[in-house]
Amino acid sequence: MNRIFGRGKPQQPAPNMSDMILKVDERGDSIEKKISKLDVELKKYKDQMAKMREGPAKNAVKQKALRVLKQKKMYEQQAGNLRQQSFNMEQANYATQTLKDTQSTVKAMQMGLKEMKKEFKKINIDQVEDIQDEMTDMLEQADEVQEALGRSYGTPDIDEDELEAELEALGDEMLGDEDSSYLDDAIKAPSAPDREPGAESVNVDGVAVDEFGLPKIPAS
Repeated sequence: MNRIFGRGKPQQPAPNMSDMILKVDERGDSIEKKISKLDVELKKYKDQMAKMREGPAKNAVKQKALRVLKQKKMYEQQAGNLRQQSFNMEQANYATQTLKDTQSTVKAMQMGLKEMKKEFKKINIDQVEDIQDEMTDMLEQADEVQEALGRSYGTPDIDEDELEAELEALGDEMLGDEDSSYLDDAIKAPSAPDREPGAESVNVDGVAVDEFGLPKIPAS
């Protein structure tokens, strides 16, 4: 059958944006290499011209340099166009990929919302409220049990007036128990002299005493 009707050409895959960007970048890199070679050639001609005198030989080298420079300018223009094409395709590819990601995000959100609705149908809100009410009642009952366990039993009734009187009496006893013996020495200490130093004085026995009330020692 293929011999009679011929074999159809295989379908070429649709161009891929990323592949096209790669090809354009490769072409740009190839042109950049050519420009680098032309730079080397230009430098060689410039060095030759710097060492030559004016004349036909120098003009011939100059013409070669101009031809190389013209080629370089042409390659630079081509490289610039390719870089711009690559940039434009990258921007388009980025925008396309962003749209695809957005679509995937929307689909994922729709699936998530669908699953959420499905799971929410399994929840009975009235049952949840009943559980909350039961938990509240149980906690209140637990508080009542704790309060009942903390009650005091067999505590006699005591008059508050009697407690206050006993407290005052206890305060008096505490004051009476305080040791004040350290004041005795201060009381027994001799009083300050009431006469000027050097004044004659005698005690009840007629003995001469000094201003502190102590017997004077007779002078030898």
